[in-house]
Amino acid sequence: MKRFKRIGLMIIVLILISIGVAYAAPPEIQVPKVNISVDDAQTPKEYVDNIKLLILLTSLTFVPAIVLMMTSFTRIIIVLGFLRNALSTQQSPPNQVLIGLALFMTFFIMAPVYSKVNTEAIQPYVKGQITQEKAFEIGSKPVKDFMLKQTREKDLALFYDASKLEKPKDRYDVPFKILIPAFIISELKTAFQMGFLIFVPFIVIDMVVASILMSMGMFMLPPVTISLPFKILLFVLADGWHLVVKSLIESFM
Repeated sequence: MKRFKRIGLMIIVLILISIGVAYAAPPEIQVPKVNISVDDAQTPKEYVDNIKLLILLTSLTFVPAIVLMMTSFTRIIIVLGFLRNALSTQQSPPNQVLIGLALFMTFFIMAPVYSKVNTEAIQPYVKGQITQEKAFEIGSKPVKDFMLKQTREKDLALFYDASKLEKPKDRYDVPFKILIPAFIISELKTAFQMGFLIFVPFIVIDMVVASILMSMGMFMLPPVTISLPFKILLFVLADGWHLVVKSLIESFM
């Protein structure tokens, strides 16, 4: 009891000290003001530049969608999800680990594209050598090259027919409103094909274990409980993470 009383007394003393420090602090803290407006513009050029800054900050809200839908992230995270379901390990690895792995693999796979965009479009625009429209035109070409390489012609034709647009002669003239949805459904199909191939060996193990349990008359024992260690053992012995990651990287080459 004495020990608990001492701990309680120490907590009360710490609370009183913190209250005293709070009251002893200066009553007013100078917080710097951050303001983005177009009221202080003196010339039309400054006015336009401020508007562009506002548009740029607003467009940053679309960055997560760009990362999800215009890169390799979609295929990677779906395949990793299929892998976890095939192993029947529930929440292991957890979602945070799978998303982190998919994100850094996306950075690795997309690094050449981003490097080319930075060298050919962003840096010349920052130095004032090209206009904003020209920078967007040049910077979109490496991104379109990557997306068109992974997109099926049938998927592109689907959205061209639905939008009643004429097919362009130059591949770089494909608008993003056509290319992005076509790229997404192509990625989904590829990811599901890879997921099917991942499921096959683990389904075989489940069927073998279920057949053995039924022949032994053990109907009440879930086959997944017995097959899980064998699936994990097979995955480890085959160096499964290396094979899956290698297959994902090579699928974008």
